[in-house]
Amino acid sequence: MTNLSPIRRRLFLGMGVAAISTPAFAAEDEISRAAESIHQERVFRARPKRIYDALTDARQFAKIVELSGAMQGTPPGTKAAEIGGEVGGAFTIFGGHIVGRQVELVPNQRIVQAWRVVDWKPGDYSIAKFELTEQGAETKLVFDHTGFPRGTAAHLASGWEEHYWEPLRKFLA
Repeated sequence: MTNLSPIRRRLFLGMGVAAISTPAFAAEDEISRAAESIHQERVFRARPKRIYDALTDARQFAKIVELSGAMQGTPPGTKAAEIGGEVGGAFTIFGGHIVGRQVELVPNQRIVQAWRVVDWKPGDYSIAKFELTEQGAETKLVFDHTGFPRGTAAHLASGWEEHYWEPLRKFLA
């Protein structure tokens, strides 16, 4: 880690008094060359609207959560999904295991979420971005996930497959 703004001190001598001058702050910058990210592309046999709605409507997403099997062992009455359908709206999915906010919603085209697992350090959020492109009767979903804690990429990548893409495919069938 390089300190790009070292603290400099100047000694002023005047009238027999010494004064030390320091800047109001010191800055330290770091650019990660090893940050992990996830990029996945999937094609679904459905129009973009159907996929967009499945990912942003709480009732539909709750069915996807059920199909994933992720709610097994949770207390009775635990909600599978609560999803605010507007920018800034909060979501709580998989029985409260995943929480976040809708950052950008472009109907039938793009969903961007500030997304976190509840056992991450407080204040740690990642960005999950879903891009939908119509390809005839199918939709290509391009997914990018960045900003999650180092060392969690493999676990998260398999989780997206197991808890999102496979059950979404079943839901759309």
